[in-house]
Amino acid sequence: MSSESNFLHELKVVIEAEVVMIEESRPEEAGATPVTEWLFDPLEAQREQIGLRGLHDAVEVLEHNLRPGDHAD
Repeated sequence: MSSESNFLHELKVVIEAEVVMIEESRPEEAGATPVTEWLFDPLEAQREQIGLRGLHDAVEVLEHNLRPGDHAD
């Protein structure tokens, strides 16, 4: 595996861990509590989750792209 492939794989692992952390924080439940008791803004957590999923998808595309000189079957 090339250093670029290793980097992309490690980046994907980190992104997946961040998504899991956000999901486990249950931002949808925080919205039901008074604002003064929020540990985080649930809307911001949802935005971050959307951004991380987009980043994850982009990394997957990069991982599967053919490099110059590669031939598609």
